[in-house]
Amino acid sequence: MMQRVARIPGAHRRFTMSLPCTSCYQRIPLWCSLRTTVVPHLTVMSLSQWTCTPRVFPTSGFKLLDQSIELDEETLPTYQPEKYYPVNQGEVLNDRYQTLAKIGYGVTSTVWLAKDLIASIYVVLKIYVTGQNRDLERELRIYKHMNSVETKHPGRNFIRKLLDHFYIQGPHGRHVCLVHEPLGVSADVLMKMSPGHVMTLDDMKPGIRQLLVALDFLHSECHIIHTDLQLKNLLLPGPNTSYLSRFEEAEVTDPSPRKMLKDRTIYKTLGFLPRGGLPVLADFGEARLGDEEHHDDIMPNVYRAPEVILRSSWDYKVDIWNVAMVAWDIISPRTLINGKNENGVFDDRVHMAELVALLGPPPPEFREQRKLSSVFWDESGNWKEVVPISDISLESLAEKVEGEDKEGFLRWLRMALQWNPKDRPTALELLYDEWLMKGLGDTHSSKSQDTMAPISLIDRSQAAAGYHLLGKHLLEKRKKNWAHANPGVVLVFCIVFLVAVGIAALFGYRKWLKRKANKESYETTE
Repeated sequence: MMQRVARIPGAHRRFTMSLPCTSCYQRIPLWCSLRTTVVPHLTVMSLSQWTCTPRVFPTSGFKLLDQSIELDEETLPTYQPEKYYPVNQGEVLNDRYQTLAKIGYGVTSTVWLAKDLIASIYVVLKIYVTGQNRDLERELRIYKHMNSVETKHPGRNFIRKLLDHFYIQGPHGRHVCLVHEPLGVSADVLMKMSPGHVMTLDDMKPGIRQLLVALDFLHSECHIIHTDLQLKNLLLPGPNTSYLSRFEEAEVTDPSPRKMLKDRTIYKTLGFLPRGGLPVLADFGEARLGDEEHHDDIMPNVYRAPEVILRSSWDYKVDIWNVAMVAWDIISPRTLINGKNENGVFDDRVHMAELVALLGPPPPEFREQRKLSSVFWDESGNWKEVVPISDISLESLAEKVEGEDKEGFLRWLRMALQWNPKDRPTALELLYDEWLMKGLGDTHSSKSQDTMAPISLIDRSQAAAGYHLLGKHLLEKRKKNWAHANPGVVLVFCIVFLVAVGIAALFGYRKWLKRKANKESYETTE
């Protein structure tokens, strides 16, 4: 798929394809090149720390858009201008980050490419609207907790990093700003660029493997539940430094279009060219600590696990359910669950009826432990006909799925889509399933190269080495955990070992004394 995207040799040529912005998923023009104003405010403190010189952006030479035409965030139905921080291009925030170009927008934030003037690197600033502090504090706690975990687990590399955060005061309140590494488009955007908006089973596997490695890191090392796994939260690797440097330069020589209003300037959103690589997991706004009990409503409608629909307690296994949903979204143009009633409204009764059709009735243990089960089933476990059960099955929905070993995929899918959370495998068990591991290390997979999958393959030998590293890490961890879990056994082993060493030393000493006595006796005889 990456080979189908034109490489742009010059920094001033624009890429005219229209793509959703990764922040709000509205359709925006994607410019391959770049663009744009304002001299930054220099302070003594910032000047003493800066390792690179801020850019001075032009105050003219750009296209002024008609003020009557709604642009980017203005098109959102809930848009309130006073809630958004009025960013000026070239502005230095927190005495460190110079804004270069707007690259995303949404109902909760605008996203900017920026230059870290101290570290001399490119970063992404996500500047939130006012009133988001409470939810963001939870996300910041999650990131802080992840960063505090000391581990060699390779899954850490597959999580989007939070580099910094700070607060800025706007005209109408305080705004939280998160600093991330630059990443590319989301997986759902890239899927829309592929023929049929789907991938084959073989081409889907590498991305799912990497997701499961990241998930094992979250679950086993950090004890965090993501709760919001979906394609839009899987971001592909970002552009390299040379590309971003050209992006910055073009903002000076060919500024991006904008609207200039009385109290703010609204800039046209730009975008990066998609590139190859496997996605990393992002967006921890809905994440929870796994060692606490949870009952709150989570997950987008079509992805909700049955225990969430029934408002009962949930744990790490909701993420396992979501992995299956993500895998299905990659290989099928329709979601596994429709869930809409005859009026086109999402309905939990329809959702549950579809799950019964796809998975069969839930086991008695599952029903008996959840009070709201009585809404859907009687005491004998019979469906109450709140809505008709759909005439669908996993097999019928998978008829047009492309790839080898479709039966193996459906078996793997059923493993993750168990009614009872306890029956679902862990991320590690799902990762090392025979079907998902099949083909790893096979460097002669010409079929994958021919299909040019949207989420392109990494070198399979490197991938195999990565899973070997994960296995080594897990083995070391199990040894350490065994010692912590069995202190008595370890103590007995140490005592036995010391006694054995003592006995051996005693016998050795006695043998030495005997040899010494024999030597003295021999010398006396002489």
